[in-house]
Order: sequence, then structure tokens, then C-alpha cells
Amino acid sequence: MSTTKRDRVRPRPDAPALVALLLGVAGVGYRLVLTLLTVPASNSDEATFGLAALHIAERGERPVFLYGQRYMGVLESYLAAPLVGWAGPSWPVLRLPLLALFAVFLWLAYRLTRRLFSPWLAVVVVGLLALGSERVVRDQLTVVGGRPEVKPAVLAMLLLAVALGEERVRHRWLATGAFGLLAGLALWSDWLIAPYLLVAGVVLVLAMPRELIGWPGVLLVAGFAAGIAPVVKDNIVAPAGQDSLSVFREISTKEGVAPSLAERLRGGLLEGVPLASGLCPMDGCARWTQWFGVLYPVLLLAAAALGLVAYRRAADHAARVRAAAILALVVGAALTLLAYVRSPLAATDPLGNSRYLSVLQISLPAVLWPLWLAAAHALRRTAGPAARLGGATAAVVLAGLTAATVAGTVAFLPGVPGVRDEERTAHRLADTVREAGLHEVYGDYWTCNRLIFNTGETVACGVLDGALTPGQNRYPAYWQRVARAQRPGYVLDVGSPAERTLRRLLGDRADAAVVAEVGGSRVYHPDRAVRPWR
Repeated sequence: MSTTKRDRVRPRPDAPALVALLLGVAGVGYRLVLTLLTVPASNSDEATFGLAALHIAERGERPVFLYGQRYMGVLESYLAAPLVGWAGPSWPVLRLPLLALFAVFLWLAYRLTRRLFSPWLAVVVVGLLALGSERVVRDQLTVVGGRPEVKPAVLAMLLLAVALGEERVRHRWLATGAFGLLAGLALWSDWLIAPYLLVAGVVLVLAMPRELIGWPGVLLVAGFAAGIAPVVKDNIVAPAGQDSLSVFREISTKEGVAPSLAERLRGGLLEGVPLASGLCPMDGCARWTQWFGVLYPVLLLAAAALGLVAYRRAADHAARVRAAAILALVVGAALTLLAYVRSPLAATDPLGNSRYLSVLQISLPAVLWPLWLAAAHALRRTAGPAARLGGATAAVVLAGLTAATVAGTVAFLPGVPGVRDEERTAHRLADTVREAGLHEVYGDYWTCNRLIFNTGETVACGVLDGALTPGQNRYPAYWQRVARAQRPGYVLDVGSPAERTLRRLLGDRADAAVVAEVGGSRVYHPDRAVRPWR
């Protein structure tokens, strides 16, 4: 009797759950190895998040946005702060919270796909997400803000809304408060997730329309206010023109000739979607992988039609909420893609900006759903010739998508040794600067904060441009510290405009000022400061 009761309370995992677990463990293990190897390579943008985490842990600072960038939240820095404060500056330590977020994302993707679609489609989704090309892994493991945390947040919100609609939640007030808190934190972290937050909110309203008028609605608003509170507070005290909306509007409306719609569609669909889906290497998509970009909007339309049919045929409230959640996945992806192709960035630099489409992974189950249904229907005995042909075609597309994702992952692996060499060179450079007795140096943007993080702030670095004039210094305290140094050093790329300018200003003393050359960088320590902007 007790055994039967225990089995009923805790059912054993079925075959799809076990297969998904194995695939998920493999995906997390793959990324754990990359994390320990610091692959993909670190950079100064990521170092800025790491330095913010260090300041949170050791100095009690409470930044809201990334230093010098008043629109990108630093939630990832807060997540990493306890580990960085305990273990010290380290790239693997900095990235460990993102690895945990990826594991949560896989689990939530499985749960939502199984709830809305089918168990074995959930397995396919986990399997595809477990793979990872360089573009995909870079978005998941490098601490550059936003995407790793907002994706599991949206999945959790949709699962909460569906569970509330199915009346499977005991503490409904707490669930709505958690929904609001997740929405606020996600919006603080990355504004690009707004389309998904909007559609998730619609699902919640459909799930419990009357209850939201009372205390659950109050807790929903309170949770959202708590999550977005840092942004509100920062914008209240921000100088004129430095509030988040003004800054975001400025970077979104760059001057210049606007690319044509055809150019933006080509960059967004043929390059952006396959890159963000893990089908291509970082240097671009081959023609045979661009087919998925053309097919993607077609699959979204098919999924929207199926979702509408499911909504109209829903026999009860719970079924309508599930259908609404499916439509939310479709509309969220469509709005995200529409916002991306409206931007000139989709055409001017599709390879560099495809990262903004990484949130489309949230909608992968809905995108695969039409193919899955067609392939499954073809296996029925009652299927006619047309259905069998359509199902075979769908199965081929699914197989091609899987093969392309595997190929994208495999193409990334040969580059790992080169990334490891680059990281070792960056650490040798940091050691060389310290051994030379330099504590204040000037360098370019992509050298400075990475060097500061690698030295645990024992070296401060001020950013200069190619003309040796002040560049993008995100954290003014570093610039001020270097400015007070009587004999600062210089860490410059060999042959760069900055190095040529320095050597010209030093004249005959240039060679004598060279301390060391590490990789492609040269370390100078002149007998006097060279500050041509003064």
C-alpha cells in the first residue's frame, strides 16, 4: 500500500524524460569543459562585468547598469559577485552562474515543451539546445549581459501562467508575485526581451482574468516594481539625456544611409537566424544553411495557424491557456525578428549582431511543432499519399536541421586550441606588466579592462584611441588613477596607429622605452609620461 502511494506521488521518469536528461547532462558537461578552458575567449566587455562583480563583492558598490552604458543591466555581475569575492577574479568563476542558468533553461524548455506539445518533441528540443556552435555558446557562456538570464525567466513565466490556468498552483498569489518579479528583473537585464514579456503577460491575463483584479494583481504589480526598481531609481537621478530611454534611442538611430528592406531581410533571415540557431560558424553562413532562415517565417506562420485552431477547439479553460502559450511563443519570436530586421544593424553587420536573435531559442518548440506534427501524422495507417509525402519532407527537414546543428558544433571545436593560446597570451601579458613593476598603464579598449581583471586590479589601465587621446573609459576611477602616475606604461598592439603615434612622440627614445613584447602587444615604459591631449 505504501509503495503504491509513494509511486503515485513520485512517478518514475519515463523514456522521454530519461533521454532528455542524458542529452541535457551532455550539453551541460560540454559547456562545463568550455567554461573551465575559458572558451570562448574573454574580452574587455566581459571583464567590465567581472570588475563590477568584484566591486559589488569587495567594495559594496551597487551598479545598476554596465559602467558607461546606461541601458544594459548587470544582473549577471550580481550573480557572480559571491563567487568572485570568494575565489578572486577568474574567468571560469565569473562564468559559472551562466552555466547554471543554461542548465535551468534546458530543464524549463523540456518542461514547457512537454506540457504544450509532446514528450518526444521535448527530447528533440533539449537535444538541439544541448548542441552549440561558437555563436550559440558565446551567447550562453560569456558574461556580456542579458540573454542567458532572460531566456529561462520567460520560460518560467509561461510555465507559471499555464499552471495557473490549469489550476495546478496552490499558492496562486505568490505565483503572480513571482511572475511579476521575473518580468521586472528580465526587463532590467535586457530590454530586447520586451516582446516575450508582453506575450507572457497576455497569457497570464487569460489564465486568471478575474483574480488579477484583486490581491494577485497587486502582488503582480509589486513583484514587477521590485524587479524594475533599480532601473527606476537610476533613471530618476540620471542627468538630462543620460536616462535609459534617451541612451537607447541614441544608439538605435545612428546617422547614415539606411539600408534597404531587402538588405535588412537578407541579413536578418539568411544570416541572423541560422547563426543564432547554431547552424553556422562565426565567419558566416554557407548557402546550404541559409535555407533555415527562409523557412523560419513559414514555420512561424504554420505554428500560428495550428495554435489558433487549438485555441478555437479548446474544450476547457486549461486547454485555451495552453493554446495561448503556444501562440505567445510564436508572436514573441515574430516580434523579436520584426524588431531586428527593422534595425540597420541587421544589414550592416549581420555576423556581429546576430547575438540579438539568440532569444529565439525560447520559441524553438513552436517552430518545430509543424514539422513534428507532419512527420508524426505520416506514420498513421490512415495517412494518404499526400500526408505521407508531406511527413517525409518534414522528417527530412528535421534531420537536416539536426545535421546542420551538429555540423555547427563540430566546426567550432578545431578553433578551441587557438582560443586557449589567446587566453594564455593575455595572462602572460598581465604577468609581464606586473613583473615590470608597472601599476598604471595606457592601452586600447580591448586591452584595458581585460588586463585589469587578469591582474586583479593591481594594474589600472586608461583607454586611449589611435591618436593617443582619451578613449572609452567605462570606469572613471581607473583613468584618474593612471592620470596621477608620473611614469605610466603603455601596452599597445604592435604596428597599431596608437603605437606609431607613441613612437613618433618618443623619437630616438622609443626603442629604449620598450620593456617586452608578448604576442602581438608591446609594453613600453618611457622615462616620462606621454599625454599629448594635455
